[in-house]
Amino acid sequence: MKQLVVLSGKGGTGKTTIVSGFITLAYNKAFADCDVDAPNLNLLYDRQEELIERKPFLGYPKAVRKEEQCLNCGKCEKLCRFGAIQGGRIFPYECEGCGVCEAFCPSRDQEGNPAIRLADNTTGWTSLARVNREIFSTARLKIGNGASGKLVTEVRKNLLKQLEGEELIIIDGSPGIGCPVIASITGVDLVLLVTEPTLSGIHDLKRILKTVQRFEVPVLACINKYDLNQGKTNQIMEYCQQEKISLVGKIPFDPRVITAINSGQTIVTDEASPAAGSIKEIWQEVARYLLKEEKGIDK
Repeated sequence: MKQLVVLSGKGGTGKTTIVSGFITLAYNKAFADCDVDAPNLNLLYDRQEELIERKPFLGYPKAVRKEEQCLNCGKCEKLCRFGAIQGGRIFPYECEGCGVCEAFCPSRDQEGNPAIRLADNTTGWTSLARVNREIFSTARLKIGNGASGKLVTEVRKNLLKQLEGEELIIIDGSPGIGCPVIASITGVDLVLLVTEPTLSGIHDLKRILKTVQRFEVPVLACINKYDLNQGKTNQIMEYCQQEKISLVGKIPFDPRVITAINSGQTIVTDEASPAAGSIKEIWQEVARYLLKEEKGIDK
C-alpha cells in the first residue's frame, strides 16, 4: 500500500481541487481530508456518503470547578500562569490543561478530589464514511482548540483500521508548515506540493519544502494557474530545478473550475476544461512515480 499526501505552503493554491481530481481518477484507494481546521473535501461527497461512524475527539483537558466545594481562596488564580482563572471565573480558551490548579487546590472532598480539577474536553469530531464503496476519513476541530496534529493522526489511524486491500491512500493535507502538516507527512511514500505564481506562493513553497525535506520523503511539485504570471512561474521552475524537484505539471487558470466547485463536482469530469486535462496529466506522472505502473489512471 502506498500513501500520497498533497500539500501547499499556503491556503488557496487549489490543493483540494487537485486532490478531488486525483480521487476521481484513481481506483482501489481510500482517502482522507487532514485539513482538520477547515475541512472541505467532504463538500463533494456529502450527498454520496454512507456514514460509518462519528465520534468525539478528546484533546487537552480543561479545568472545571465544583462550585459548592470551592473555598474561593484565590490560590488557583494566583498560580495559573495562563490567566485562565480570573475573578473567580474559569476561561476555558485560556486553559492549557497544565494541572497546577488541581495539584494545589486546598479544598478536598472525602475521596480526596479537589474542588478544581482537569476534565475531559471534546475538541473536535472524527468521522468515517463510505463513498462509492471507498473509505473516506476526516475530522473537524472545534474553533479555538489545539492539538490539531493529534487529530490528524487520529484521522489517519481511523482510515488504516478500515482498509480492506486498498493499494493507495490519498491525503489532502493542511496548508502551512505546522503540527497538522507534520502529522500528515509522517510515514507517507510521496509528497506532491501545489504552488502558485505569486510572491507569497514562492515564499511558502520554500518553507514547506524545507519541512518535507526533514522527513526525507520523495517530493514532486506542480504549479496551479501558472499562466497568470509567467515571470513568477519561471522563478518556481528555476527553484525546483535548483532543488532537484521534479515539476510534474502546470495547470492553466480556468474559470470552469469555479463553476464545477460551485456545482459540487470535481473538475476532471468536465471534458472541456483545460485545467482538467492538466490535472489528468499530473495524475499520470504521480501514479507512474508512486505505483511504478499504469495502475490508478482513469477508472
